[in-house]
Formats: sequence, C-alpha cells, structure tokens
Amino acid sequence: MSNPLSPHLQVYRWQITSILSILHRITGVVSSLGSLIIIFLLFAIGSGEDFFETVIKVANNLFVRTILIGLTFSYLFYFANCIRHLFWDSGYGLDLNTAKLTGWLTVFLTVVLTVIFWMMVMGIF
Repeated sequence: MSNPLSPHLQVYRWQITSILSILHRITGVVSSLGSLIIIFLLFAIGSGEDFFETVIKVANNLFVRTILIGLTFSYLFYFANCIRHLFWDSGYGLDLNTAKLTGWLTVFLTVVLTVIFWMMVMGIF
C-alpha cells in the first residue's frame, strides 16, 4: 500500500500571504545581488568624472533602467515587508485578516514609493 502524497503547489490555492512570503525571499536575494551594482556606482563616483559620465550614459539605457527600477522595487518591498515582520515579532497583526490587509498595504506602498522615487530621479516630481 502506498502512502498518500502531500499536497503540492498545484493543489493549494495561492493566497496573498504565501505569495508575499515567496516574494520576500526573492527580494532578499535580489537586494543582496543588487548591492554589487551600488558598489560599482560608488566605485564609478570615486574613479573620476569621465568614468562616472560613461556609467550614467549606460544607465540611461532602457534595459539598465528597467533593472534599476526592479532593484528599487526589490529594496523597498523588502524594507516594507521587514517592518511588517517586525510587528509580527512583537505579537501584532498575526490574525489572518490583518495579515492579508498588511500584505496588500505592503504591496501598495511599495509600488507607490517606487513610482515616487523614480519620478524624483527623472525630475518629474
């Protein structure tokens, strides 16, 4: 007689809490890797005006700009979700309805802050 298999991702219905848990782990890794870009930019600043201007020209490429916007989203999401986890560690917001509400609030604030940040970078705001 064979033992029943555990339910897997195909069986479970995705919920905001599970999606945010996975996204929190992904953005943690992306943020760590993104620190290499920040180190490179700091190196470019220290290397002189000519090299820095070259780096800025490359950063104005649509592909690179998309990566930088994604990296900004990653940092802001990870930061906002860490604050959410800090409240959980203090014993607040652990019930299911509050967890769902703060999850959606985290996503909303991350998107709004990313847009505001890049509007400021572009000189629009």
